Amino acid sequence: MTDFSQMYRPSEEHEAFRAAVREVCDAKVAPNAAEADELAQFPKASFEALRAADFHAPHVPEEYDGVGADALATVIVIEEIARACMASSLIPAVNKLATLCWINEGSADLKKTYLPRIASGESMASYCLSEPEAGSDVASMTTRAVRDGDEFVLNGVKRWITNAGVSDYYTVFAVTDPDKRTKGISAFLVEKADDGISFGAPEKKLGIKGSPTCEVYFDNVRIPESRMIGAEGTGFVTAMKTLDHTRITIAAQAIGVAQGALDYALGYVKERQQFGRPISEFQGLQFMIADMGMKLEAARQLTYAAAAKSERKDADLGYFGAAAKCFASDVAMEITTDAVQLLGGYGYTKDYPVERMMRDAKITQIYEGTNQVQRIVMARALLNR
Repeated sequence: MTDFSQMYRPSEEHEAFRAAVREVCDAKVAPNAAEADELAQFPKASFEALRAADFHAPHVPEEYDGVGADALATVIVIEEIARACMASSLIPAVNKLATLCWINEGSADLKKTYLPRIASGESMASYCLSEPEAGSDVASMTTRAVRDGDEFVLNGVKRWITNAGVSDYYTVFAVTDPDKRTKGISAFLVEKADDGISFGAPEKKLGIKGSPTCEVYFDNVRIPESRMIGAEGTGFVTAMKTLDHTRITIAAQAIGVAQGALDYALGYVKERQQFGRPISEFQGLQFMIADMGMKLEAARQLTYAAAAKSERKDADLGYFGAAAKCFASDVAMEITTDAVQLLGGYGYTKDYPVERMMRDAKITQIYEGTNQVQRIVMARALLNR
């Protein structure tokens, strides 16, 4: 018999959470989305709205003054924010990405010092793994952290860092023993206020323009040993385990932006008249809409199942996290593109939000591991059964 207790199902509390997030996003996040995209500026008003409602970092445990949202509730928060504004959804998503390392591997003192600041919204955090020559190939990183007494001296460059310059804290991965390859990588918590840290100019991107992406430079940055996350040499494992959990948040972004595009397209086709009737009555468009809805719901169910596995820390989380991220992001790109098609020439203009959603959706196929990498992860998991 099937043990249904091992399956997921959003509870009434989860759905109430969704309703609360959607209310905030419809009123105070969605109205800022177009301007944040047009000006390529961090949406401060949206951040303050999310902070006031405790949706900026819902994953932080209650013992550190956080909401203590479970993995599925966090997915729902990110999904609903992305439906309104993809750039704003990176606020809770990246806060989780950076701080999950602290929660899982950080010392008691580190967690007590820094997590309440994230929970209150006083500060944000970013994740520094990628480098100019080390993207998917993490083991090729060259950023170094050299021990000097009870400190480490950090030198190097990190690239593609989300919310760089806005965040006060950075989870940074650096080589502490170059002879040990992945076993010679360690993780550190670096403060924006530390001497020697600086930021490059924001990247000029296709989408998510309201979320700054910059290089981060470390020039003889001194970090006390107390800010090492986990034991020396465990950074690579920490990074990979974290990504197993947080790839689900990228899937959540993908289904959110896809839902936003579908919602807008549905409203449009019901109103748009051609040949004397609404275009929603044409079978060719109905088939497109049916496929969009079907694929979106399949992506959502896979993402929620992966979130349940994340909460339980199931052994097959790596496979399900990769599958959810890969499938949902591919679906999001398809649905947002079809939404532009349904709006015709109007969809191709900035007067309508679907062109922004299409541009924003693209990044979900790339960051936190390209979909090609996700397929490698899934294939290896299947072949090793």
